[in-house]
Amino acid sequence: FRPVSIHFTDALQIQNPYVISDINFEDTLLADLSVSFLLRNQKPVPVKGKIEGQIGDIAFEKQVSLNPGEVQEITLNSDEFPQLRIQNPKLWWPHNFGEPNLYDIHLECIVDGQLSDQADFKFGIRKVEDYVNDNGYRGFKINGEPILIKGGGWVDDLLLANTAENLENQIKYVKHMNLNAIRLEGFWGKDETLYDLCDRYGILIMVGWSCQWEWDEYLGKECDQFGGVKSADDIKLVSDYWRDQVVWLRNHPSIFVWMAASDMLPRPALEKQYLKILEEFDPTRPCIMAAGDAESELTGPTRIKMRGPYAFTAPVYWYADTSNGGAFGFNSETGPGAQVPPLASIKKMIPEDKLWPINELWDYHCGRNEFNTLEKYNTGLSRRYGPASGLEEYLKKAQLMNYELMRPMFEAFVAHKPNSTGVIQWMLNSAWPEMYWQLYDSYLMPNGAFYGAKKACQPLHLLYRYAFDDIRAINETLQTYPAMEAQIRVFNLQSEKIFEDRIEFKLPPNSSQKIMDIPDNLDITSVYFVDLRLVDSKSGEEIDQNFYWLSTQKDIHDFEKTEWFYTPLKQYADFSELTQMPRVTLAVNYLIRQNGDEQSMEVTLRNTADTIAFFIELQVVSEKNSEVVLPVFWEDNYISLLPGESRHLQAHFSTKDLKDDRVKLEVTGWNVKDCKINKE
Repeated sequence: FRPVSIHFTDALQIQNPYVISDINFEDTLLADLSVSFLLRNQKPVPVKGKIEGQIGDIAFEKQVSLNPGEVQEITLNSDEFPQLRIQNPKLWWPHNFGEPNLYDIHLECIVDGQLSDQADFKFGIRKVEDYVNDNGYRGFKINGEPILIKGGGWVDDLLLANTAENLENQIKYVKHMNLNAIRLEGFWGKDETLYDLCDRYGILIMVGWSCQWEWDEYLGKECDQFGGVKSADDIKLVSDYWRDQVVWLRNHPSIFVWMAASDMLPRPALEKQYLKILEEFDPTRPCIMAAGDAESELTGPTRIKMRGPYAFTAPVYWYADTSNGGAFGFNSETGPGAQVPPLASIKKMIPEDKLWPINELWDYHCGRNEFNTLEKYNTGLSRRYGPASGLEEYLKKAQLMNYELMRPMFEAFVAHKPNSTGVIQWMLNSAWPEMYWQLYDSYLMPNGAFYGAKKACQPLHLLYRYAFDDIRAINETLQTYPAMEAQIRVFNLQSEKIFEDRIEFKLPPNSSQKIMDIPDNLDITSVYFVDLRLVDSKSGEEIDQNFYWLSTQKDIHDFEKTEWFYTPLKQYADFSELTQMPRVTLAVNYLIRQNGDEQSMEVTLRNTADTIAFFIELQVVSEKNSEVVLPVFWEDNYISLLPGESRHLQAHFSTKDLKDDRVKLEVTGWNVKDCKINKE
């Protein structure tokens, strides 16, 4: 399904060009570049020529001579060409650490004064390393800096129909959520567009094989502890695949690790071939031999884990679990279970006469085996928020729970670094309209989990740790912030403030630090709220807001009954009293600005009541048919406003598909009875 191209050359052909950068971080930053490629003489006679190269202002050339039909490996490095030693290069960084700088390289082969062949591509100057932390877990460094991997599992469209525009919108979503990685389990893409986009937007990629040839039911033949690749012919076939993929993709700086397998280790004979190929064709990246806990007789333990969970998981799990999927080490695939989409998507997926109650058509859009219904998700929703009497109430509670369950997973891994080194939400996106494992659906509609993840992964952030009942400050950048202030407030269900504190502190780079414990002697109601604000104490600028709803009846997992995909609860939190919150009125003003095919909506919301306005959702919709405009990039959503509080928000979106249609703002909320919306 990949495109086929015809490449015309003269006598000498350039094949498989590759740039390696060797970076010295001591004293003066230096990068030694090595440019290599195969040069093939396609003539039955000897041919002499010249290689010319250009990287920005850097030029280099080399004389070559090839015998009839000969293939030479040409290497141009800084020993021979000092200009390939670059002082203070512009490094490629993941977007949360810096700019994803790229260089253009142009190569030409000249024979008898005429162009014989040429190659153009981009590369990044950066260094990738893996390491083992003090507790024996694998982590990764980019340009010498430990980086917490925060990502999602990628899936291509079911019919491989992703357009370049669709892929770009999805990668923009990844960056917008403050995630820094995606994992490809067997989805290599139909061309290099996805990789080019990740290079450009500063998104890291884990690239590797899937579990499809590791289980009988997938492969269609008997598998053992190393899967189904057994014969010498199969090993050669698969290792040739591996070589071709590595050579095809190795110039992309976004790829930080090769994953040689998923659920099982490759057979030792196959693993030897993988290692030999990497030594020859890409010695610059780590390789992990399985996505879960395993120990290879050749390369030792993987030092990452794949222990779930995959079904409904309460927030406290990520902090309380110390044996399976909790926030320690590198969890290569995990998540709190299903993410039911908002109403706009449900109406596209389910026929009108099957919208409610939940039925077999809803199940059709679930998964297989243990994930073929929403039973565990719905049990959690009903036990914690109360049974839903209709579709809209159910979906309102679903988005609230999607947000509530996703945020603490990412926050726990952020809070527990450096003991935690990475987490991959299973999944990021969906191949078709479904109910499970998605931060946004196949229509590009974000659900509550999207904004929960975005909030959790803010580069500068205050968070509440379930199980510990304390507050931590997070810095996911490489800068020091010397003058920060944490503002912590606790409100009861009647929106009365029962605690407030302000603490000034210094926030070091790439850090997680404890700020305070929540006092245990507060006069709280059965449901209460914790409001966190991070402020620059010099300028007074508010940098981060984070709002929690908590219950005095705690979620308690029954860890002794843990299964591979799920840990049941022996007690559920009780948020049913949220339905008793007084209704509020919001005053809303918005204006729209046009910039070519792009528009922005600037919104000001004010809570006019003396009660918290809880879990407010904003949507940009068509004036003609009220369909949600997608993709959309809200700077925040599903927000809460304290009594009398105002908030300014922006959304960016494209209008090129709207033609003559106009857009408007819709605002709803958990306890919002009315919105006085004024368009300026």
